[in-house]
Amino acid sequence: MPQPATRRTVLATGAGALALGCVGCGSDDGGATAPQPPTAPATAPSPAAEGGTGETSPTAREAAPPGDALARTDDIPEGGGKVFADRKIVVTQPQKGRFKAFSAVCTHQGCTVSQVTDGIILCPCHASRFRITDGSVAAGPASRPLPEEPVTVRGNSLYLT
Repeated sequence: MPQPATRRTVLATGAGALALGCVGCGSDDGGATAPQPPTAPATAPSPAAEGGTGETSPTAREAAPPGDALARTDDIPEGGGKVFADRKIVVTQPQKGRFKAFSAVCTHQGCTVSQVTDGIILCPCHASRFRITDGSVAAGPASRPLPEEPVTVRGNSLYLT
């Protein structure tokens, strides 16, 4: 006849099941992190992120983009940029008259980048840094660049296309 389960057996079994249930909990950076506010999921890669340049060209300048202007060209400082958090876009002007746009969603853990300073796009969550010229990683923990978005200049207005 089988022996009844002892209190020790029941507690040990419960503790083991609890430990197995917690496998996978925690962050991927090896340390505890504060909960982050939810952000909208990043959009699918744009044609520019798939190999386009995102640079403004004479042809792109002449095309009539649909929708409202994102910003005026003089809103974007030369050698800097501006974050449009509500649109999840950051627009930069690495050189006079050359505009680039990138997703403002950090490729590390999905936070929205917060500012552009000294030629660098900054993420406030874990201090990832990206170059304004091409969205490449200047400092981690992010390991992938910000996806490029197509931007068009028409007159003195910037449009996402």
